Order: sequence, then C-alpha cells, then structure tokens
Amino acid sequence: MSEEALRTENISKSFGRVTALRDASVRLNKGEVLGLLGDNGAGKSTLMKILTGFHKPDGGKIYFLGKEIELKSVSHARSLGIEPVYQDLALVNELNVYRNMFLQREIMVGGPLRILNDGAMREFAREHLNEMGVNIPSVDVEIARLSGGQRQAIAVARSVYANAKVLLLDEPTAAMGVRETAVILDLIRRLKERGDVSIIVVAHNYAHVFEVCDRVNLLQNGRITFDRATKDSSVQELLNLVLHEIREARGQVGKA
Repeated sequence: MSEEALRTENISKSFGRVTALRDASVRLNKGEVLGLLGDNGAGKSTLMKILTGFHKPDGGKIYFLGKEIELKSVSHARSLGIEPVYQDLALVNELNVYRNMFLQREIMVGGPLRILNDGAMREFAREHLNEMGVNIPSVDVEIARLSGGQRQAIAVARSVYANAKVLLLDEPTAAMGVRETAVILDLIRRLKERGDVSIIVVAHNYAHVFEVCDRVNLLQNGRITFDRATKDSSVQELLNLVLHEIREARGQVGKA
C-alpha cells in the first residue's frame, strides 16, 4: 500500500441542529489524485474547511504524513503543507502575475528601508510557471486580463511554489468553458506525473474526475459511502448511486 499523505477517521461536525458530517473517513495517498464527489449539502465544503484548519471537528481524528495532528488554524495547516485553492482564488486582479505568485511572501532587498525585489520575483515566477507548463502571455500581465483557466492555474502554481504537500482544489473547473477546463485538467495531470504533491479535487463533474483522478470518493449525508479506484468504476456506477439517494429522499418526503 502507498504511504498516506492525509487521512481522516470518523470526522463529525454539526452547526446547531444541522449535522454536516457524521462519520467521514477519507484516505489520500502520497502522489495520488483523489476525486471527492457529492451533492450540494453532502458535507464536501465542511470537510475541506476542516482539513484547512478553518473549522474544528466535533469528533474524529486527522493524520498528516502518518502523524495525528490537530489543526489550529488555516495558517497552521499551510505551515504543514496543506494548501487550499478555492473558487474565488484569493488573487488580486489589479496586480500582475509575479506579484500574485509572491503575495504575502514577497522577496525583499535592502537594509532598514527594505524594498520589493521585483527582478527576483519576476524571474522565479517565470521559471516556476514554465516548469509547471502554465502558459501565459507574460508574468508582467495583470491577473484581470487572464482567462479563468489561466487564473486558476496561477493559483494552483502559487500553492505548489509554497511547497504544498497536499493540494485541496475546490471545484477547479466550475463555470469554465471547454478550453479553460482543459488547461486545469492538463495541469492536474502534470502535477500527478511529478508525484511530489497529493491532491483532493472537489467536483460536481463526474467525467472530469474520471479523466484525472486515481480514486474517487462519494460523500452522501455526511459519510463516505463509496471509495474505489477510477479504473475499477465508471460514471454510470456513481450516477446510479446518486439516483438511488434521490429516490430515497423523495420517498421520505412523500411519507412526511
């Protein structure tokens, strides 16, 4: 069995009377790309926020690189190498690419009156993006002038450059066209080939998951109900499980 990068055991979380997670157990192996699927309200966002240190679970355990941890904050999770990339990307549209790459990690030069070392940041950004195969007109272009796919790629590249060991990608292809989606899927494939970062892809598009993921989990009603290698499953199998869940829910509504 591959070494584990990240694992949760029996994670639970409630918000007042609403139970978001009941018994969520997830395993992510080193160098693996795991697809996390589930309907709205299944608990995906809550689980991701727990893994990034934003929420504290009510119960259960988290293991990172084989050791049990208690995530105290988002900054604590990032210091360990757990990096989220959300749909809003946290990029500054008015800044250029290389400034965004080094946002809050700027390279400075000088003595008491330190100034930004734009030359070094520009060069490092260019080298890193080329190495990852991210194609943009220039590292000097403003983020606002890039396509959605390019912006998403910059956000992912920034996290990888920050020495991420685990990437949590929240709906990375949401609201994107075919070409923009292809940019992100290709980037995930290249990261998988590198093998130095483990990835959880939260998605609604089952076909995309089967294109780039090694394994797929289905989260239903706060629990992982399905865990299988993508090569041993299919989009249709997952659709059947979800349709069964919908029929059961309709039946319960009818009895109420």
